[in-house]
Amino acid sequence: MAELAIRGGTVADATGTRDADVLVRNGAVVTVGASLEATGRGARTLDAGGCIVAPGLVDLHAHLRQPGREEAETVETGARAAALGGYTAVVAMPNTDPPIDSAGVVREVLDLGSGTCCDVRVAGAISKGRAGRELAPMAEMADLGVRLFTDDGTGVQDARLMRRALEYASALGVTLGQHCEDEVLAGGGHMHEGEWSSRLGIPGMPAEAEELMVMRDVALVRLTGAPVHFLHLSTAGSVAIVRGAKDAGLPITAEAAPHHFTLTDAEVASYDTVFKVNPPLRTAADVEAVKAGLADGTIDAIATDHAPHEQEAKEAPFDEAPPGMLGLETALALALTELALPLERVLELLSWVPARIAGLAGVHGGPVAEGVPANLCVVDPSAVWLVEPDRLASRSRNTPYAGRKLAGRVRHTILRGEPVVVDGEAQR
Repeated sequence: MAELAIRGGTVADATGTRDADVLVRNGAVVTVGASLEATGRGARTLDAGGCIVAPGLVDLHAHLRQPGREEAETVETGARAAALGGYTAVVAMPNTDPPIDSAGVVREVLDLGSGTCCDVRVAGAISKGRAGRELAPMAEMADLGVRLFTDDGTGVQDARLMRRALEYASALGVTLGQHCEDEVLAGGGHMHEGEWSSRLGIPGMPAEAEELMVMRDVALVRLTGAPVHFLHLSTAGSVAIVRGAKDAGLPITAEAAPHHFTLTDAEVASYDTVFKVNPPLRTAADVEAVKAGLADGTIDAIATDHAPHEQEAKEAPFDEAPPGMLGLETALALALTELALPLERVLELLSWVPARIAGLAGVHGGPVAEGVPANLCVVDPSAVWLVEPDRLASRSRNTPYAGRKLAGRVRHTILRGEPVVVDGEAQR
């Protein structure tokens, strides 16, 4: 590969912040210092003036829809959206058709991700068919590099099966991710149960439906000693439970999605299905609790829960429309705009901590240092832009942030030393 110089920026990673240029050769960082220039045939220079040069972002939770739902998204289009959002790696969720519950489907998705502008990794299902009755062949999938397993979209309802899965995962050295929802308690609900669901006449899902499963799985972690990663926490009670479990030293990590720290259930007053998501948008008090959890380390990572749906599906009545929102191109800007956190903490939540949880440390998440793979993003924190659904890279348009002004935008993304986004434009 030709040399690449990223000049004029401020480097920020887990080791700190410093003004420096970055020189890349053969897919890795070779020098970080002052006044660096790329030389040789085909050498390139990227302008990072006024920008932050950081390890590429890592998304623990993206629905790329392929196989089976290509009308909403493909691995290729999802990967392009991810790169435009500053991501160099995404973990594709297994609720596809067929589900990612076997080595064969894992290989299919990995093959689809090969050659795209983002490193596409795979989460395998915990149970066969994500049906919650029988364990999937996790060892076969782990042999292909799968490090995170989840039945996302449904929580594992059977406590005995979840215990067995935890014990099996512990022996394999992999992590289980749990979508926390008691299906009986949440059954029939389409938004958060509370003041707004009563006003609107929409059946609600109580916060306790999430919190009961968080409590159960904390107990199972205590019993088995196996780690659990909690997906998209959304309630103040869930945050408090996880905080207590961490204080007790249990091996627990957790993520929050941008919509759970930027939107409330009051948005549903419009009956616009773009605001239908699972877990549902919660109250203002829950939003503040999620923000506090992100600030104090109770919540380890921001994950997009990118969930594209074709327009026809989202135009159905509220109780029939599928839940989900786009997230890959707006997550970083929403965090920079809405969270009163230092830039370094935002990058920690989006890059090196999720890289560690996903088992990608050493490949993604930095640091920006000699010999480390050049998976990088260059962010202009002062850029202000308008979210326009028709200009997003996804095949779908179901963003709840249409028309919203956000601060902070990706200028360049570098994958394995190759610029895949330059000046905000995808190169593939």
